[in-house]
Amino acid sequence: MIAVIGAGNWGRNLVRTLSGLNVLAAVAEASEGLRTKLAEDYPDVDLYSDYNALLNSDEVKAVTIATPAPTHHAVAKAFLEAGKDVFVEKPMTMTADEAEDLVKIAENNDRILMVGHLLMYQPAIGRIKALIEEGVIGDVFTIHQERKKLGRARNVENVLWSFGVHDVAVLLHLVGSAPTEVNAFGHSGLQPELGIEDDVYLHLDFANGVQAHLHNSWLWPENRRCLTIVGSKGVLVYNEIEQTVKLHRQSIDSKTLDITNEGEEIVHEGAKQPLEIELSHFVDCIENRSTPISDGRSGLEVIRVLEKAAINK
Repeated sequence: MIAVIGAGNWGRNLVRTLSGLNVLAAVAEASEGLRTKLAEDYPDVDLYSDYNALLNSDEVKAVTIATPAPTHHAVAKAFLEAGKDVFVEKPMTMTADEAEDLVKIAENNDRILMVGHLLMYQPAIGRIKALIEEGVIGDVFTIHQERKKLGRARNVENVLWSFGVHDVAVLLHLVGSAPTEVNAFGHSGLQPELGIEDDVYLHLDFANGVQAHLHNSWLWPENRRCLTIVGSKGVLVYNEIEQTVKLHRQSIDSKTLDITNEGEEIVHEGAKQPLEIELSHFVDCIENRSTPISDGRSGLEVIRVLEKAAINK
């Protein structure tokens, strides 16, 4: 059985989904008001004001953590050392050193450590990964991502840490390796005295020649969530809002520079609930002692990219 640590804005979704999967054992939430609401909605679930009460619980075999990001390391560490499997929401930690520490603790204690990179569990991403591996668009040249809207500005992390964590995880997943070079350029208009960027361009170079580019902004007039993958034989475009993946059978011959255009087609449409898929995967990993798709080591690589981007921006 699984306990949820933190039932705020996102944690309540974990509570609902785990309850629907019939694996919810308990919830630890500091807010009395939220606990009162949880008691009404989930009368059979044990509620706690302090997660420490669950560390030695025989009933709780694993936890999902949705507390504020700066607390992720301490909370996850406590449960891993207590012998529990851990699912921690993004960002995994606030530094690569903290993330590496969690990975080592999980491995030393033979515990599962999974990071909540939700976008990786969208069926569309799995379809795109398969099409790339099948060579449908040939050699991948560049990957472009956009995630921007008039969104909630933060006063602790910049828009890359707020919006782009899932995107970076997907980039590394699709390419299959960590980047060899990371560069980021940002602009801070709302809070220049804090140096918190509202608009960030991230550029990644990979050893296989692929280049990836990500644009995040919470000062944008339109809601744009798009992934474009340009290959030698075609282009894949994932519209996350419409939940479609379109294959453009278009290319340019590298020798003659002649254009080939054989039209386009939708190769994936619609989506299941990615959170249910993600948490079902966590349950399966617990039961089968298997490595999650978004395991601790992949989460560590994401934090390393974000940390390097902060240094170079």
